Amino acid sequence: MQYYVYIVRCNDGTLYTGITTDLKRRLYEHNHSDRGAKYTKVRRPVSLVYEEICQDRSSASKREYAIKQFSRKEKLLLIQ
Repeated sequence: MQYYVYIVRCNDGTLYTGITTDLKRRLYEHNHSDRGAKYTKVRRPVSLVYEEICQDRSSASKREYAIKQFSRKEKLLLIQ
């Protein structure tokens, strides 16, 4: 199964990083449902600004962790 590591920009300008198997569904959840992350629920709407394909959950989780260690400046460079 293919996984995605993604970054969304929240309404307040902050960035949220996550993983999913279905970007469209996950973005909908972040913006419209109670299944979205607690962090993004109070910062709606969010918009997708970065996505990266990973071959499995393990590699996606490792990449997500690595990106979460980046500074904001490094994340913005990655997005560009």
